[in-house]
Amino acid sequence: MAKAAGVSVATVSRALRGVDRVSPRTRDRVLAAATELHYVASPAATSLVSGRTRGVGVITPYFNRWFFATVVTGIEKVLREEGFHVLLCDLEGSTFDTRLPITQTMLWKRADGVIILNVPPRPAERSLLDRLGMPVVTVGNRQPGWPSVRIDDRAAMGVATRHAIELGHRDIGYAGTVPASITHLQTPFDRRAAFTTVMSEHGLVCPPEWTLECDWTAAGAAEHASRMFALPRIPTCIVAASDEIAFGVMSAARRHGLRVPQDVSVIGIDDHVHAEIFDLTTVRQDVEAQGRRAGRIMLEALHGRAADTVVDDVLDVELVVRGSTGPPRMVPADAPGATGATSAADALGATSAARQAPKPALQATS
Repeated sequence: MAKAAGVSVATVSRALRGVDRVSPRTRDRVLAAATELHYVASPAATSLVSGRTRGVGVITPYFNRWFFATVVTGIEKVLREEGFHVLLCDLEGSTFDTRLPITQTMLWKRADGVIILNVPPRPAERSLLDRLGMPVVTVGNRQPGWPSVRIDDRAAMGVATRHAIELGHRDIGYAGTVPASITHLQTPFDRRAAFTTVMSEHGLVCPPEWTLECDWTAAGAAEHASRMFALPRIPTCIVAASDEIAFGVMSAARRHGLRVPQDVSVIGIDDHVHAEIFDLTTVRQDVEAQGRRAGRIMLEALHGRAADTVVDDVLDVELVVRGSTGPPRMVPADAPGATGATSAADALGATSAARQAPKPALQATS
């Protein structure tokens, strides 16, 4: 290539690496020669010489979930603009409450930096990442000393819960608790805590039978919600910790003959790509924007332009009201199973109980 361009081998190397000590005219000659000779630099060889891989490790608890895939998309779009690529490290375990550990072999000599999605590192993992000496950015959770990009999960759940209360709902269920054994995800616990706090502020309590524990998938939520909708008395509104959970709740409601929102309102969080199709009221977060911002922070760190203070970018959320929420519908006092003006969901639950209970018990209840 040096012979074809009429320059030295060292000049070719500097031109291909973008070093400043090469004139634009000479660089153009070298690039033209590279194109003519179909030259492609070996990434492995370049890495050995420069000590840089031009890769960024992205650690995610799940890859096949909409939220995480969308964040990765945002990160990748920003990195590829400057010639970096994503090294995906999926920690998904064999069950929902387990994950793989973050190890040195995942990252050492394979990545120049790490972006961690919603995974609070264990002490040994934090120590490992600190020893590797590469920049770390987190998405979805705040870690001391590392820049982060996130929404305020508690605030988002507060918006969703207050929307339900402002519509007039008092019998409110919650979908999205997880087992206490799950230590690798913070979002479920933050959202659950915020729901309880807002309910308490308004003198309301969600009974255990209206609190759905699931694996944060639509299928898991549908299974648990189906059991709840079979109860004699059901809530007039379900606040779901995510849109995917809300989709499952809506599916279970339809299978039980309940109309959304006439009989039961449903609200989620995220503004999932399918939320508008399902006409779901939700609290919107810009997921891809979080990925793009995390990618930019990482590039600044890799280029030595990191801020003097640790960045904590908290992006805004927005209530998007669609057709899945409305006020609790009142029914006449003489409706089947009703003991006065009550919600349609109560009436449907009471009617179901009346079909199953012996007549004397029904008369005693009346």
